[in-house]
Amino acid sequence: MKLTTRNVALVAIFAALYYVLSLITPFIPAIGVPEITISLEALIASVFGLVLGPYLGTLTAFLGAFVAWTLPPSGMSPFGLPFLLSPPLNALVTGLIFYRKWKFGFAAFGVLIIAFLFTPPVQPLTENWFVAAAVLFDKVFALFLILPVAIFAKKLSVGKASLFYFLLFFIGNQADNMWGSLAFSVPTVYGGIFGLDVITVRGLFLLSPFAYPAIRLLQAFIAMLIAVPLMRTLSGTPWLWKKETILSPEQKVATMTDSKHKG
Repeated sequence: MKLTTRNVALVAIFAALYYVLSLITPFIPAIGVPEITISLEALIASVFGLVLGPYLGTLTAFLGAFVAWTLPPSGMSPFGLPFLLSPPLNALVTGLIFYRKWKFGFAAFGVLIIAFLFTPPVQPLTENWFVAAAVLFDKVFALFLILPVAIFAKKLSVGKASLFYFLLFFIGNQADNMWGSLAFSVPTVYGGIFGLDVITVRGLFLLSPFAYPAIRLLQAFIAMLIAVPLMRTLSGTPWLWKKETILSPEQKVATMTDSKHKG
């Protein structure tokens, strides 16, 4: 990956934008844990993945989230530290899908889901399967949504491409949410930082199906409203990470006849 002056400038500008949005965007407190806030500005990480690609987008989202966590009003609160990787994972998965590396995005998302199954709140799984089901049902749905989004991207993008971007951003925001659930299920986090026991954590996880998917749908919708005009403007310009995306027309492979020299 070639790091150009333009890319460095975009990373700095977008990271600063993330921080500014963190100051003016409302947040939603997590159910039962007011110390955890769901920051709506994190949805902009999806757009970072589109414009800057999966790698620079991930870096930008991390820098933006880190600055927002370090500076006021967060002021390096320990409650936000475990969740710093949530926006970067959103940008990573979104960017990988958009730039034709969806299998890697699928794998990254899948690893997070599998890792959650080995955490204390769902172990032993034979006894706590309902906790895993409550947390993972929407994430598993988003994981397998990658397949139709990748395969039928062009059909989904007919018109203004609103449906395509909405589904893509829902997947990215669910990857964000998956990291949050995984991080919160680690004893060092729920016990050491939040002072909760595993029974309480299981109860909190059982409340998640009633609210969090709706929040991710809202984030995807807002990000879609930003991306549709933005990508229409940037399409075909050097400001995008690469010209070839999942929405680009397939290149025709030259045949042997076409390659013959004229006698």
